[in-house]
Amino acid sequence: MSTVDTGDTGDPAVGFPGGARSLRTRLLVAFALLGVSTAALVAGVDYVLARDALLQKTQDTAVLTLTERIETLFPLGDLPPSQEELDEIAVRLSDRDDLTVAVHRDRRSAGGPDLATLPTELRHAVGGGHVVWQRISVDGHPVLVIGTRLVQVSSGRLTQPSELEVYSVRSLQPEQQSIGRLAARAWLTGAVALVFAVLLALLAERGVLGPVRELRRATNRLGEGDLTARARVRGTDELADVTRTFNNTAATLERHVGELRRLESEARRFVADVSHELRTPLAAMTAVTDVLDDEAQRLPGDAGRAARLVSEETHKLTRLVNDLIEVSRFDTGAATLVLDDVDVAEAIRTTLRARGWSDRVEAEPPVGLVAHLDPRRLDVIVANLVSNALRHGEPPVSLRVHVRPDRLDIEVADSGPGLAPDVLAHVFDRFYKADTARSRSEGSGLGLAIARENARLHGGDLTVANRAAGGAVFTLHLPRSDGEPGGSR
Repeated sequence: MSTVDTGDTGDPAVGFPGGARSLRTRLLVAFALLGVSTAALVAGVDYVLARDALLQKTQDTAVLTLTERIETLFPLGDLPPSQEELDEIAVRLSDRDDLTVAVHRDRRSAGGPDLATLPTELRHAVGGGHVVWQRISVDGHPVLVIGTRLVQVSSGRLTQPSELEVYSVRSLQPEQQSIGRLAARAWLTGAVALVFAVLLALLAERGVLGPVRELRRATNRLGEGDLTARARVRGTDELADVTRTFNNTAATLERHVGELRRLESEARRFVADVSHELRTPLAAMTAVTDVLDDEAQRLPGDAGRAARLVSEETHKLTRLVNDLIEVSRFDTGAATLVLDDVDVAEAIRTTLRARGWSDRVEAEPPVGLVAHLDPRRLDVIVANLVSNALRHGEPPVSLRVHVRPDRLDIEVADSGPGLAPDVLAHVFDRFYKADTARSRSEGSGLGLAIARENARLHGGDLTVANRAAGGAVFTLHLPRSDGEPGGSR
């Protein structure tokens, strides 16, 4: 038996869409693909099995029917048959579902299918009394072609092939319609499976992603600083374990942060209390050192040096205590601004002149620039920046003022080697000193931190960078109101 089947069995490639980013989308797509794939597999297998069974049954019935009709022709008459006999054979082998043609050499019966439409290989295979069939398409319609060569029985009961061939053509259109209905039911099954899979995905999404979303919200609150954030524990599954772990972690973090805040608050209060308590004895010591300063020149040898050392260290201690008191004010929120309209050029010249730096700093502030500032805190900022440049940089030290549309920039630069990258990141930290070997240097490590706090108290900031030409540059950024007067250089 030879069969020929044609058809397109290719399926389009299926993949996740490029925009499927969220877990909800991926879950829906996964459930949909799983449901459709399962339905397609089951429906496809059922469709193929039903189609093959239907075609096989039709084919077997047609072959058996033709074989039974051929048996009614025996014994065959004398060969070769006449045209009337060929027509009679074709009529006897045909019915309403089949069209049959009888062929003897180059003659054929009237009516029946056109021999030119029959496959050449099928006609070559008809011989030896065997039945051969093949499914083909004629004019776009599926048909079943059955062909055989009749045998002739001699008087001695011997059989031999005759030159008489018959071909029967049976339409498979009813079977094709049945197969079409099977395919439609398969597609319907896939559609129903898709809807069912999406519904299951939505249910799973509510059960799985609901706790995930709640946990995400709690995590965001915790990340924003709300240490009381907790997520509700649902069920006893893995997600519940994750939620429970998060809640335990958040509670531990809240406890530790609370303890750290308490210790920090106590430490700040201790520093503030000690600093204030030291002011009274330091005031007395300062008064004594003032007397010692007057007498130090007349004291002999070690006594004079000791007096000068005591005076110097007392002044250092006084500056440190004053710095600690100032820091404690910032920590407790007690620091306030006393704003006034300040002539910036005059304020800068006063700061430099009061400390004897006028000849050591190149300063050319613009004349007539008035800003709404706290003059005392501006003095503290400029003094700390210039002092830092003179102590740790190299001359010349310059001070420049730039007026921007929305702010006022005061730059203090030196010509030294600049700051190392690891120093730049910590230069404004409290008690930080770039040279750890200078543990007894004049500075307390609080000057730049206080300067930055004063800048931020004004709503501005203090930044630092290395210049391409060498040296470090500290820039004080102070905001300017829309109507604030001012000029540029």
